[in-house]
Amino acid sequence: MDTNTAAIKAETLTKTFNGNIALDSLTLEIKKGELFGLVGPDGAGKTTTMRLLTAIMEPTSGDAWVAGHSVLKEGERIKERIGYMSQKFGLYEDLTVMENIIFYADLYEVPQKERPERIERLLGFSNLTPFKGRLAGKLSGGMKQKLGLACALIHTPEILFLDEPTNGVDPVSRRDFWRILYGLLKDGITIFVSTAYLDEAERCTRVGLMHRGKILIDDSPARIKGSLGFPMVELWTGDARTAEDIARGCPGVRSVSIYGNRLHVALERSKALDGVIGRLQKEGIIVRDHRSILPSLEDVFIAMVEEP
Repeated sequence: MDTNTAAIKAETLTKTFNGNIALDSLTLEIKKGELFGLVGPDGAGKTTTMRLLTAIMEPTSGDAWVAGHSVLKEGERIKERIGYMSQKFGLYEDLTVMENIIFYADLYEVPQKERPERIERLLGFSNLTPFKGRLAGKLSGGMKQKLGLACALIHTPEILFLDEPTNGVDPVSRRDFWRILYGLLKDGITIFVSTAYLDEAERCTRVGLMHRGKILIDDSPARIKGSLGFPMVELWTGDARTAEDIARGCPGVRSVSIYGNRLHVALERSKALDGVIGRLQKEGIIVRDHRSILPSLEDVFIAMVEEP
């Protein structure tokens, strides 16, 4: 492995539970300074991947190297070099914001002389300075996530692992959280984030779409959206739900996804569009308009999952 460029590398990393495959031969390389997004629905294998790469869990087979250290042989060395924020990060709600940060500074054995500057910086960039005396249990969901991030960063890790950090957080707090991540990226920290939000994946430098323990495709968001290989059209209809069911049964249709009153339809060939519109109109569905579009990440994911 080239430790000069790779922050994370996995080779046929596999994990099974009672004979069920949770992660299936993951092979992946993430360069230093990347913001990598692992995207997929619940149960896809995102958390299992995260726990294996952070040396919390042992693989059934295969190996991975994080910051140049093997998850099989050097788990404790890895934990010294990374920050990890799980879905349920271990904040102590009966401690204040400052007390939580100090607790994690003790846990990571951060030198006393380095703490004041680090803590001031972490409180500042997370906008928690006015709340440093507030109990963690009295914080909003978004503020708890920022505090969790500050605690994960207190020892200045090289690589940051974030497991669905904005799940259940309001849109404004999600935006603020990603602003903080971009700031960390400028500081040279490698970030590995998992999310079920495909719109968040657009913010990553590289994305892996995961389904049933496998990464279906791994590339930049722009290249993934250009990889579908089939024409995509958007249809405005009077009854999108009914239209979706009808369109799925039309010849030449690869996949269909619904966005409000619009359908995104992936076609095997452009000429199939006439058949789709004709079938919808025959069934009494009004097609108000249509246009060719560039697929979204969600369109590509759905098309790949539904591929025959």
